[in-house]
Amino acid sequence: MASRTPAPLRQGYHHGNLREALVAAARGLIAERGPAGFTLVEAARIAGVSAAAPYRHFKDRDALVAELRRRGFEEFGRRMTAAAASDARPEEAFERMGRAYLAFAREEPGYYGAMFTPGPVKVAMAPGEADAGTFGALEASIGRIARAAAGARGEQRRLAFLVWALSHGIATLSAAGFPSGEAGVTPEDLLRGGVTDLIRGADVNGPASARKPATPGPDRGRPRPARSKRTTTS
Repeated sequence: MASRTPAPLRQGYHHGNLREALVAAARGLIAERGPAGFTLVEAARIAGVSAAAPYRHFKDRDALVAELRRRGFEEFGRRMTAAAASDARPEEAFERMGRAYLAFAREEPGYYGAMFTPGPVKVAMAPGEADAGTFGALEASIGRIARAAAGARGEQRRLAFLVWALSHGIATLSAAGFPSGEAGVTPEDLLRGGVTDLIRGADVNGPASARKPATPGPDRGRPRPARSKRTTTS
């Protein structure tokens, strides 16, 4: 398979806007190879500048990836907030959020890869208002449709993380070609069914704090004396 490495930008493109040229180059490289699959030198070559030029804007490759992470969460947050703020019923708005999540991961692999990369980047850039705001919108949406979760903030937050984990897992599988679609199952189908089961389980079982085992009574836990066998005389 031929390499899809982005071609170098035209020499005049970066004049006065080198930072944006580097971001665009890194975005394409991450989409093709992942956050750890390129060097700052490669990004500089694609941007049409010398290997030393990127250091005027980014101290290293991780700083460049961190900038993509920030921008990715901003765009991601805009899409998710727009889906959540639709005039549809709460259940429909929540389903739109799921579709928006999968669409973003599919359409913006460069941003999405940077957003969830492990390693030094997550230390270099702590979660900011963009990703925290997106998670808040997810929590609020869950609170509107899940009775048990709405009654307990801790349970609501736990359920929001479970939904996020499920969405991320399905988006990652989808990027790798699973499910293939041959069985008539789409990523959207999987996400819709999985989220429905999670929320239904929360409604049925109630908050986790209410599912504690019963406290043993005064007579519980003590060994019972053995029953004496009755003897019969013939």
